[in-house]
Amino acid sequence: MTVTLDRPQRHNALHAVDIDVLHEAITSCEEDPAVRVLVLTGAGSRTFCSGAALSEMESGEMSGGMFDSLTDRLSSLDRPTIARVNGSLYGGGVELALCCDFRIGVTGSRLRVPAAELGVCYPPGGVRRYVARLGVTVASRVLLAAEELEASEMHSTGFLTHLVEPAELDITVDALVERLSALAPLAVRNMKRMIVGMADGQAHLGEWAKMVDECAASSDQREGLRAWHEGRAPDFRGS
Repeated sequence: MTVTLDRPQRHNALHAVDIDVLHEAITSCEEDPAVRVLVLTGAGSRTFCSGAALSEMESGEMSGGMFDSLTDRLSSLDRPTIARVNGSLYGGGVELALCCDFRIGVTGSRLRVPAAELGVCYPPGGVRRYVARLGVTVASRVLLAAEELEASEMHSTGFLTHLVEPAELDITVDALVERLSALAPLAVRNMKRMIVGMADGQAHLGEWAKMVDECAASSDQREGLRAWHEGRAPDFRGS
């Protein structure tokens, strides 16, 4: 499933109505077992997303709580997620991409979070996500100092998992989608839950042990082992 932020003339800024649409898309993904991967991207080639529309933040139509509810859901979605970072990222758009498991960006793009320049204190959930996924040093540069990072730094700091030329963006995204879609859905889903939980400082060891047992008893694991010995591609069903 691919979801496109489609306000290129406004740098794909998010309005309140867009938050609702994105929630609906996440719900559709959760309810459809045929969806193996969610790709999030922006329209055009200039900007992935510039975050919440400032005009709606000022009017009260958009709130930090509304945005947090979206990023929390996206971050905890039990399917692999890919941010197809088609251009630069600003403000909340940076965190939106950070919620995804993979971020494939293009040369020439930039990243900047101007919260401190606007007198905005980033909410705890967002700060925790920056620290957990990028580390204290990078989180401090991006949030406290409002530094701008160029594409090469976005890659070297770990924000971008892949950095490619614009002409290679779709090829790289499609290849990763194909690879993820061919893997055992139950194993991928359970390991993602563990990764997200551990990154957030959780320690649900009993629950995670049950996830391991669930996979061990699954038809997917039997199929994976059988296919390995037979030298063929497995046919995973997610159970």
